[in-house]
Amino acid sequence: MRRNRCLPYSINRLLLLGCLLLSLSGLAQPASPRQLYPGLFEAVQLGHVFPDNKTFVDAVAREQPEAVLRAYQQQKDQPGFNLKAFVAAHFIAPAEAGGHYQSQIAAGIRHHIDTLWTVLQRQPDAAASSGSSLLPLPRPYIVPGGRFREVYYWDSYFTMLGLQQSHRTPVIRDMVDNFAYLIDHYGFIPNGNRTYYLTRSQPPFFALMVNLLAEEESPAMLVRYQPQLLREYAFWMGGADSLQQPGSTHRMAVKMPGGEVLNRYWDSSQQPREESYAEDVAAAKLSPQPPAIFYQNVRAAAASGWDFSTRWFGPDGQLGSIQTLDMVPVDLNCLLYYLETTLARTYELQKNAAQARAFTTKARHRKKALLAYCWDKKAGWFQDYNLRLKQRATVPTLAGVYPLAFGLASSSQAKKVAAMLKEQFLKDGGLVTTLNQSGQQWDAPNAWAPLQWLAIDGLERYHHSALARTIATRWVHLNVSVFQQTGKLMEKYNVLDTQLKAGGGEYPLQDGFGWTNGVLLKLMNRYKLEGPETGK
Repeated sequence: MRRNRCLPYSINRLLLLGCLLLSLSGLAQPASPRQLYPGLFEAVQLGHVFPDNKTFVDAVAREQPEAVLRAYQQQKDQPGFNLKAFVAAHFIAPAEAGGHYQSQIAAGIRHHIDTLWTVLQRQPDAAASSGSSLLPLPRPYIVPGGRFREVYYWDSYFTMLGLQQSHRTPVIRDMVDNFAYLIDHYGFIPNGNRTYYLTRSQPPFFALMVNLLAEEESPAMLVRYQPQLLREYAFWMGGADSLQQPGSTHRMAVKMPGGEVLNRYWDSSQQPREESYAEDVAAAKLSPQPPAIFYQNVRAAAASGWDFSTRWFGPDGQLGSIQTLDMVPVDLNCLLYYLETTLARTYELQKNAAQARAFTTKARHRKKALLAYCWDKKAGWFQDYNLRLKQRATVPTLAGVYPLAFGLASSSQAKKVAAMLKEQFLKDGGLVTTLNQSGQQWDAPNAWAPLQWLAIDGLERYHHSALARTIATRWVHLNVSVFQQTGKLMEKYNVLDTQLKAGGGEYPLQDGFGWTNGVLLKLMNRYKLEGPETGK
């Protein structure tokens, strides 16, 4: 199927121009810490100077990188050289986001969330510093909290749900403007505003952010951000027209067995992640894959936001068999379907019927392909599709709720998904992410706010309101109970044993926490839930 050749010429031209801008912008990308400090970087990360590899890549040099590197070369072979002392002398270590804030449990959870909007807000960044990995943003923004000191792409949409409930529309507008700025400067929205994230994006929620802002202000917002929506679409679809044979891929675009074009998660680098360098190097030694392929699969999983989960692993369920690049994810393609329908809407508002029809057609083709490849009738669930094996994945995950959240499922499909959610995924504290207990953070027993919201919203869309309320009630009960015990809202939760903290992953449990705050406030208002007693 030659998807774009039937489109109006102006769309093809814009997509080609977007791809050209992407390639040109790549030439001007700022250097990452590993590029700035060759040798020193590896020594610090592999030497575990800091317990968390992300600390060093977020540190700010006290002088120009060239001077730091020159000093390191001069001193590193001298007797008594102390690497940790050298780093302390030449770099300023970062503080945790919100680290000095003390919550007031007695004031209640609403007061806590409202206060955190200010605690987690960052002011516009100064001009780019050669000694910092931070990518400057022109407007204020909200960070998740803890070790996550920068803005994160898909986190931010769920944070915005809470900002909407708190009537902080100007902050939403600032954050949307920041993401538009990133698209204009780099051709896409990076994982986060750090130089070491410039090789990948994250689940494309920008269209949802723009629609959220349009709800608060006016439909004109859709037209205002149309150029950036088109550029993001060009980024994800880059090279789609060059795909010839079924099974062929180019960056994020993949050719399906029937000739349709869908998308996958992808990262342009085949090196260890700088923010998890030591972990990746160690894991690569245990993988049968060539290191470059292993690293790119790991990075692609990071681009998905699900880092890590048995969702991406081979039959052995181990990280070494990770195969993210082979997978056509159901969630990503639902998001791109939404982007296509949003672009159609922008052209409808401009009374450009030809362009509106073109994007409506693209969305219809994507929906048809996704339902054909990802719906498992026997399991009653939406699964990712393994392009290399030419078969659906066998690991059920909460990504299967996306077709409900975005309206792609039929009513009968939604009924089967609801039944499986109730029978297998629903636990005392909410919905578990997968049914596997692997020790990875995006598996059981852990649960995450964005997936709770998408499942609940999807169920409501298909009139499974009782189940939606049950999930919301259990999730709010758990969140509030943990807050009353600890004074914190967490990044993720254990929903199997609500008395235990969530675990797994490459770093300790983080608190803050942007998307938890946003989803919690949205659910409390939607269902008029306030505290633990609501779970009884």
